[in-house]
Amino acid sequence: MIELTSVDKIYSHLLEAIVKGDIAPSARLRETELAVELGVGRGPLREAIHKLEARKMVTKVPNVGAQVIAFDERELVEIYQLRENLEALACELAAQNMSDTKLAELAAILVRHEAYLASNDGQTYIDQDPDLDFHFFIIQCSENQWLIRLLCDELYHRVRMYRYQSAHQRSRPAKALEEHQGIFQALSNRDGELAALLMKRHIQAAKRLLLSSNNTVN
Repeated sequence: MIELTSVDKIYSHLLEAIVKGDIAPSARLRETELAVELGVGRGPLREAIHKLEARKMVTKVPNVGAQVIAFDERELVEIYQLRENLEALACELAAQNMSDTKLAELAAILVRHEAYLASNDGQTYIDQDPDLDFHFFIIQCSENQWLIRLLCDELYHRVRMYRYQSAHQRSRPAKALEEHQGIFQALSNRDGELAALLMKRHIQAAKRLLLSSNNTVN
């Protein structure tokens, strides 16, 4: 049995299960069954579910209870429209604010991603923890707390969920890495305008794939 000793641990466990599809979209979260399965009390479990609801990963349905969000193409398109513009802005700000140390850390992330693709025959683009995620890292380096809250707290895990569960996430991993490398080079040159343009094009490409892939995201 998994040892979950706090609300945060229960929340993190359930969040990853939802993101990876171990708990399916539209699945009902039955507190009694989950409490027994995870070996936790109903109180902490209920608090963890409330946190998931606040992150828009779970919704309360009348006469049903807590339910995992389902895929919604219109919502996904709207999220990607936001990402196009807000992550472009994050790039502009990051180009100004990133230290040389942060640039080196971002370079190391890309090296790890490239090595992963090489060792896995380019089958899929790596989906790592938030501190190793290329987009997440740049957003954090914008140092704009409103952008960070909106993109990382409100949208990030939903995007992870759609991306992780997409049947088409294998379709452009090498190209995605190449686009990330171009964005990194612009950031290294402190060219925020170019980095923003490249980021916007990168997310637009993912959105186009989304629209052609029957409710899935690259």
